[in-house]
Amino acid sequence: MDALEIARWQFGITTVYHFMMVPLTIGLGLVVAVMQTVWFRTRKPEYLRMTKFWGKLFLINFIMGVATGLVQEFQFGMAWSEYSRFVGDVFGAPLALEALLAFFVESTFLGLWIFGWKLLRPGLHLAALWCAVAGSAISAYFIIVANSWMQHPVGVKVVNGHPVMTDAWAVFTNNTALVAVPHTLLGSLGVAGAFLLGISWYHLWQRRKDGIDTVGEDGRVIPGENPDLPGRDRIDHRVWLRSLRIGAVVAMISFAGTAVTGDIQGKLMFVQQPMKMAAAEAACHDGTSFSVLSVGDVGSKDCSNVAAVIEIPGLLSFLAHGDFNTDVKGVNSLIPQYQAQYGKNLPNNPIYGDRAGEAIQYVPVMEVTYWGFRMMIGFGGLAALAAAVALYLTRKGTVPQARWLMRLAVVGILAPFGANAAGWIFTEMGRQPFVVAPNPSMAGSFDQVFMFTAAAVSPGVSAGELLTSLIVFCVVYAALMVVEVRLLWRYTRGGVASAMPELAEKHDDDGEHKQSDDVLAFAY
Repeated sequence: MDALEIARWQFGITTVYHFMMVPLTIGLGLVVAVMQTVWFRTRKPEYLRMTKFWGKLFLINFIMGVATGLVQEFQFGMAWSEYSRFVGDVFGAPLALEALLAFFVESTFLGLWIFGWKLLRPGLHLAALWCAVAGSAISAYFIIVANSWMQHPVGVKVVNGHPVMTDAWAVFTNNTALVAVPHTLLGSLGVAGAFLLGISWYHLWQRRKDGIDTVGEDGRVIPGENPDLPGRDRIDHRVWLRSLRIGAVVAMISFAGTAVTGDIQGKLMFVQQPMKMAAAEAACHDGTSFSVLSVGDVGSKDCSNVAAVIEIPGLLSFLAHGDFNTDVKGVNSLIPQYQAQYGKNLPNNPIYGDRAGEAIQYVPVMEVTYWGFRMMIGFGGLAALAAAVALYLTRKGTVPQARWLMRLAVVGILAPFGANAAGWIFTEMGRQPFVVAPNPSMAGSFDQVFMFTAAAVSPGVSAGELLTSLIVFCVVYAALMVVEVRLLWRYTRGGVASAMPELAEKHDDDGEHKQSDDVLAFAY
């Protein structure tokens, strides 16, 4: 492996790892804000408990997201300096706004929310959380604006070989970003929905296992209490049942929303990055049929032995153009078109190093785009189906006693995470061989902007240095993952009492108060 390949692996691993925290932070933050709003208006104790329990898990995930996200900023200058030099006049603006505006708002108001439970008036305290949640959404918007410019560069002119922003409005209202933002936010809500569903299912199952809740002759739940288990009362039952059903509804709405925005996004991609979508469908030849399943070597760059086994006539045309009979260009038709516009070989420029003059491979890794596209849709659909089943199975106020169903619900938390990760991998890998994809509407013009990935890596960084840093990142991130999973598991198993120490307060035989070992107890 050379420096470029290692740099790509490094950025890909750290980005996907960081993005595992991002959707849960965005989605769960919004859900917690709604829960606290309901408590503020109704004063029902179950909503206060819900706010504090899910808020605790939200904070753990937020902290880990910040720790892993800091690395991303440094990689642009350390491993991808040529890319940063090329796009800095455009890319720097949304990144700066994300750090100086959105993240500042998010972190400041989140701090007020954490430490303000007993110091701020309830209305102000609630407003602080909503400001933090809004900051998260705005942060996502600025990041997606920057990424969308890489997918579809607009609002610039070329000066001395570099793009310079001439129309900030065009950059910040890029149609690629305006579709990607709601798609990402809805996907985040899907993650939060499954998270609520799986954990709530576990606690309802545990209450039945411990004999706290029973089922009457009509099959309806009879909530009980266990004074020996802190917080395990009838209110606790309402906490988990309402959390589960809220999570299921959120997951279903999220899938419907991502399907709509994903369809719009797909139609844009057919216009802006036709090779990406052709590779995603393993569409080797022009046609109108959508491949549900193709066999053969989908990694072959000329599609020589790829054949569709199951396909839906007209669907590909609908996804691309909104009708059922317009041909969509396949990989074999697009390769000559790309070669005519952008060349057959990398330029003989020192910036490309040993790769100068190499043949350009315009077809991305088809195994990644083909299966990534299907995993994105499949995992999302699976989560929505599970949510509908969960609503049906809990219609009488509790969950079945089957242990395997409980385990399936907990493991199902990973499905929307997988959908989100697969979607981003498809989006980024499908753009290759470009790190900044060309805008087809500018083809042949002086202001045509694009950059090959081979030209973006830092020339002064050796493969050994990159490999060393990659190994270090993997080790550190693995350790952080262990920490996060253990913290989440600890507080999840502890239930509401783990987030509300006052529910677990006990007195010893001498009547002395026992101190909680919760380091964030003061925040509540």
